[in-house]
Amino acid sequence: MTSTALAGSTGLVGSHILATLLAHPSISSVHTYTRRDLPEYSSNPKYRQIHSTETSTWPSLYPSGTPLFLSGLGTTRAAAGGLDGQRKIDYQLNLDLARAAKAAGCTTFVLISSGSANSASMLAYVKMKSELEDAVSALGFTHTVIVRPGLIVGKRGESRPAEAVFRGLAGVMGRVSGGRLKNFWAQDADVIARAAVKAGLECVEGRREEEGVWILGGGDIIRLGKTEWEGKK
Repeated sequence: MTSTALAGSTGLVGSHILATLLAHPSISSVHTYTRRDLPEYSSNPKYRQIHSTETSTWPSLYPSGTPLFLSGLGTTRAAAGGLDGQRKIDYQLNLDLARAAKAAGCTTFVLISSGSANSASMLAYVKMKSELEDAVSALGFTHTVIVRPGLIVGKRGESRPAEAVFRGLAGVMGRVSGGRLKNFWAQDADVIARAAVKAGLECVEGRREEEGVWILGGGDIIRLGKTEWEGKK
């Protein structure tokens, strides 16, 4: 049985990661960083809330004896009040949490990144994602799993009109083609979450012999979170 920690549990992918971890028979506990109470999970015996409205304190609260850490932590530029605010969460807080996890003995770090991550990009967000991947990889976890989804399909809490158009298109293309015209550029949030959990468990349970950085693209996400998920967790 594996103890896990999770950051970003209220986001689109993160909420699915939380639900997947809580339901998984190989998981003993899920320590979840939150700025607000999540009473809907309080009755689950695996759920452990790390609650603080001051995110600067989160790294110091990393639970000892927790070898698997997953992060779907992120925000939008609008919600953060600008690029600097977004970078403090998407880059700096993620990196600070990863450093704390490594110092506490965590062996496997799973990061939900972006399929567009590119250090040479002129787009600040795309470049930031790549910089975070590099910084986390340099920490030297036994296993660093970087999940790079394309367009994330699912119902978001906030309004993103442009994304909504493409999510609708992805849904139609997926239905008419059995997924063939969708999966290579867009993946469902629950599938991404299952792929992240499955990859993390393969690493921490010793089923993945190759150490170092493991990058999951769209095809890997579909394989781990859908094709190989059914009947075998």
